[in-house]
Amino acid sequence: MFTYITLGSNDLARSAKFYDATLGALGLKRCDISDEADWENWVGWGTYEDHGATELALWVCKPFDGSATTVGNGTMVALRAKTWKEVDSFHALAVLNGGISEGTPGLRTHYNPDFYAAYVRDPDGNKIAAICRGFTTAVTQF
Repeated sequence: MFTYITLGSNDLARSAKFYDATLGALGLKRCDISDEADWENWVGWGTYEDHGATELALWVCKPFDGSATTVGNGTMVALRAKTWKEVDSFHALAVLNGGISEGTPGLRTHYNPDFYAAYVRDPDGNKIAAICRGFTTAVTQF
């Protein structure tokens, strides 16, 4: 359904450090854009190949209009985690790297019995989550 998602940042170096850690916990690596022109204000994680012909990525950049980054009320990006441990690591690394907890890791049974999630805000205030489905206890997933 998606090709890419973009979040704004007022400090790309700070955002890159935050997302390298938190998305690394989910097994995502930084996109290689070294052969792209005019991409100095973009950093991405996920898949970006053949100049974007194949793409599934989360990008962080300075707003195109040059204005300060602001967050959208009610906006959130939820990322898939393979295990509860990845969700736990995502949350811990987010807080360690300048993020703010919006919900510690745990089951959210009001959504579904197997909905294990953690919620954070990045250093610019963007809300992101890591979600693992398919397990109801930590013992069965490891």
